[in-house]
Amino acid sequence: MQVFSQRFWSQVVAAGVCALLVTVGSSDDLAAQTGPSPDPANDITFAKDVAPILQQNCQVCHQPGAIGPMSLMEYQDVRRYARRISRMVESRDMPPYQYDTDVGIQDLKEDWRMTDDEISTIMAWVAAGSPEGDPADMPAPVEWPDPAEFRLADRFGEPDVVVASAPYDVPEVGQDRWWRPTTPTGVTSDRCIRAVETKPSVTGRAVAHHANSSFTVNGERAGRLSEYALGKVGEIVPEGACRRIPAGADVTWDIHYWPNGVEVNDDQVEVGIWLHDEDYEGKYDQTLTLYFLNGGRGYDIAPHGTLMTQGFHSFDTPTRIDSWQPHGHTRLVAASIQILRKDGTLEMVSMVSNWSALWHHSHIYDEDQAPLLEAGDQIVLTHWYDNTADNRYNPDPDQWVGIGDRTADEMAHAWMAITHLDEEGYEQIKAERSRPVSEQPDRDR
Repeated sequence: MQVFSQRFWSQVVAAGVCALLVTVGSSDDLAAQTGPSPDPANDITFAKDVAPILQQNCQVCHQPGAIGPMSLMEYQDVRRYARRISRMVESRDMPPYQYDTDVGIQDLKEDWRMTDDEISTIMAWVAAGSPEGDPADMPAPVEWPDPAEFRLADRFGEPDVVVASAPYDVPEVGQDRWWRPTTPTGVTSDRCIRAVETKPSVTGRAVAHHANSSFTVNGERAGRLSEYALGKVGEIVPEGACRRIPAGADVTWDIHYWPNGVEVNDDQVEVGIWLHDEDYEGKYDQTLTLYFLNGGRGYDIAPHGTLMTQGFHSFDTPTRIDSWQPHGHTRLVAASIQILRKDGTLEMVSMVSNWSALWHHSHIYDEDQAPLLEAGDQIVLTHWYDNTADNRYNPDPDQWVGIGDRTADEMAHAWMAITHLDEEGYEQIKAERSRPVSEQPDRDR
């Protein structure tokens, strides 16, 4: 098993996290051009069947000027990488959304995963020799948004509030750096947030490891706003809940920059906030919180060793888990969230068996599937770490790895958005879910 060097890791991030499509695997890019002849009995073609799948799942990254290292817009370009594409979609390394398909809740918002039928179509097309088909069957080109724009704008329109961090110069080479400026929001009354997205600059994506943001009022902490890490799109607050932005609030940033061979001057991270109407009052508060695992600030991983750690969290009132986002670095390989009920039963909520530090996703549950906890139920968070040469992302299996903030260190926590209910709200949600689908509230998915 190949061990990736720090130089390799830097090149992956600098080129864009989609670069795994090129780097992982053997060099057989051109093999598809001399592969088996198309089977006339197989009517799967690029123009009719594969191009629409690429438009839906791949071209947002793999187009000229975007973060993907090659374009997948034209037939000849796709055919060159056909076998590699087949491997990457079969393994579900691409599209890059790490979330197990056979365990736990499967109804998610902003879910990038391909369907089994889409994966089978691509694999069958490649096995048949990657036929082009009739160019007249090609779908119309997609008009893609500017990569510098907010990605949730397609769904919610332009943000109501945009807050930018103060500029920062990131050198080409150096140690991890943290930038913690404070900038005003300009919001003059208490408002409820509908959605939020943190967006590094186009050039800054290569060096912005994460960017946390919190509200402060007169210098005092007033709640979390958002969290960004590589690959994350944003967060959506469910209808009826309120993640609150206080009047007169500032945004205090905690931005982790990682110099990796790309010099970026005057870099700024932006957070876009979509607000509900002024008369909207969510019945229940939603909070975004960093939940540690028990060993989150006190363990070491031995060279060529592995480790598992857990964290347990309970609440004094009923709650709903709206989203789950595990966090770690290059030795984290898998994560799960479970619920330990008061009666002793253990329920699996979500599992990521192929976690990658290249992509961090906030897994947002559909409202009718988001887990409900009674007071006294416990959330069980589990992380697995691999510091051996079998971990393809491990930069150096000979090193001891401790908990810390640097990219070379490890972390053990999960970001979760929780709606804090009362007994009446808990019973109301349970009653709504028990109704026939035709009688349930119309959800905005």
